[in-house]
Amino acid sequence: MPSLCRDCLTTFDAGTRCPACGRPRVISHPELFDLSIAHMDCDAFYASVEKRDNPELQSKPVIVGGGRRGVVSTCCYIARIRGVRSAMPMFKALQLCPDAVVVKPRGAVYAEVSSQIRALMEELTPAIEPLSLDEAFLDLTGTARLHGAPPAVMLARLTKRMAEEIGVTGSIGLSHNKFLAKIASDLDKPRGFAVIGKAETQSFLTPKPVRMLWGVGEAGQASLDRAGIRTFADLLRWDKRDLMHRFGSMGERLYHLARGEDHRRVTRNAPVKSISNETTFNEDTSDPDLLDGHLWRLSEKTTDRAKAKGMAGRTVTLKLKRKNFTTITRRMTLPDATQMADTLYRNARALFDQVPEAGPWRLIGVGLSDLVPDSMADRVPDLLDPQAATRAKAERAADEIRARFGNDAIMKGRALR
Repeated sequence: MPSLCRDCLTTFDAGTRCPACGRPRVISHPELFDLSIAHMDCDAFYASVEKRDNPELQSKPVIVGGGRRGVVSTCCYIARIRGVRSAMPMFKALQLCPDAVVVKPRGAVYAEVSSQIRALMEELTPAIEPLSLDEAFLDLTGTARLHGAPPAVMLARLTKRMAEEIGVTGSIGLSHNKFLAKIASDLDKPRGFAVIGKAETQSFLTPKPVRMLWGVGEAGQASLDRAGIRTFADLLRWDKRDLMHRFGSMGERLYHLARGEDHRRVTRNAPVKSISNETTFNEDTSDPDLLDGHLWRLSEKTTDRAKAKGMAGRTVTLKLKRKNFTTITRRMTLPDATQMADTLYRNARALFDQVPEAGPWRLIGVGLSDLVPDSMADRVPDLLDPQAATRAKAERAADEIRARFGNDAIMKGRALR
């Protein structure tokens, strides 16, 4: 059976230990050297960077996130053993792991480490589809001749170099499509390498729970559960037409995924679907002035990102989270796409005013979706608001001042609330 030592990269026929270095970190699979679609996922990325930069943290449980009222961005595996998970409220995480060291996120540092990892990937293939700072799909189809080694060897070399040159570890999932590669990367973490071959696809999936489906959120999982679909075996009993009738466009996707079919290509420049910002308060608040100030600041941050990406959005989203962590989401579609903070703020404020309850709120967020290029934005004059064009012109001028003299060079009074 084709085998690979992940430590010295020796390839051989079979065995539980490498014949060259004697180590046991061996991956064996009948299709190991035939597959070329991979998913690489860094292991507890933010926490790993923090431990790399502060060796005193190596043996300690580390949580990266906000204050006691924030949420966990990520945590190391020591904290995960205690039950801590990403997106968990910080107070609950500290109840589970009171001796954890809480570190504030350092976004710029993580972005720099991510770019270093991306540079290593670029040496393997141009077909890279990042999903976030710490994970990406890679398509190494046709690269064996270029590198003189099959994709599996090059992927093992990638994670070896990440550990030795950058100081963070990653796990590899290798298969014949993106759906299965993503599943595989979670099977053997941390520092893992898992393979799902074509021949075993159906036998692998059939007994597994449908919660393994990537991209199906909590609401989708609840819908599947109500339909009595808890495993892939349950899903296989439905025909395509009934699934589409029950779940709409998602039904056809479910039909194919149940059979391990995924024809999506690894796309280098996958489109951004939404741009948003949110903030969690130190204390729950119903203060209208404070909330209004946050609405403006979040609108400004969101549209600053949209402008930087050369994008605009047609749909405005307002997100509010109650003190019991339940969430309210409100959306409206604009007649014209926008990247103006003033427009986003006014519409988010209108959505906020329509919420029947007054709070208190622990989180507020604003977003833009249904994105288009900025050349298609803010073209239709608002006949009901003749001053909108003047405010847009002033906003553009303020953007130029901040670009030249810094973000604090000019701001609106409501931003001081």
